[in-house]
Amino acid sequence: MKYYVVSDVHGFYTPLRRALAEKGFFDGAEPKKLIVCGDLFDRGGEAVELQAFMTELLRKDELIYILGNHEDLMPRMLHDIVSRNVFPMDLAMGASYHTRNGTWSTALQLSGLDEAYAVDHPFELVTGVKNSDFYSVLLRRAVDYYETDRYVFVHGYLPCTQRTGFPSGYTYDPNWRAASVYEWERARWYNGMDMAWKYGIREPNKTVVCGHWHASYGHFKIDGKGDGEFGPRSIHTPYSREGLLAIDACTAYSGQINCVVLDDERTGI
Repeated sequence: MKYYVVSDVHGFYTPLRRALAEKGFFDGAEPKKLIVCGDLFDRGGEAVELQAFMTELLRKDELIYILGNHEDLMPRMLHDIVSRNVFPMDLAMGASYHTRNGTWSTALQLSGLDEAYAVDHPFELVTGVKNSDFYSVLLRRAVDYYETDRYVFVHGYLPCTQRTGFPSGYTYDPNWRAASVYEWERARWYNGMDMAWKYGIREPNKTVVCGHWHASYGHFKIDGKGDGEFGPRSIHTPYSREGLLAIDACTAYSGQINCVVLDDERTGI
């Protein structure tokens, strides 16, 4: 099977389409799947187009959608609105992490409501989002991870055991596949490059493919290449070392989406 792998699209449909076209995703009729390693929405303004594209891929059985931390944020925001933990006017004024993370913008796009109307009709916004294909179809089919013979695909990293005391840190948990909902939610916030190289956590005989944390971090902080994580000569191409492939191009900053093409099977799963 040929897998086209992207991560952290964040609502930018046009650069995603361009990256897939450059890799030949739309050419030929051979079996293929697109793996999205989380954070499909929030930040960009093309949520509606992206939703339609992903829903069509799912219908054709060509999509594997992995949960990212931003997939967790939308249900949390809707719950906060309904329970009045956050008020729509605060969301509109930017006085909430839901606004800063882009979740509020995505909700407006998917519900089809303009901001002024949504502020006055918050439950209509909630209903609109819950009736969207993202919430009612895509999110329900999303998974914590996907595994093939040679790769494990996640958003942040594998669930790990956190050490308390001194020195603090993380250790490998061989039972990560059976991790709890809470443990998976926490793992979606991990910096996979640190997990692999600061704490030495790797999956035996496999490569962990992850997103969430910009690949420029690995190029600069670990390998000392480029002029920083964010700079005119920062490197946003995939970061690869033994047992790890980090592919988040920080699209909102770089305008790029990394797409890697991998051939593998699931015979040993």
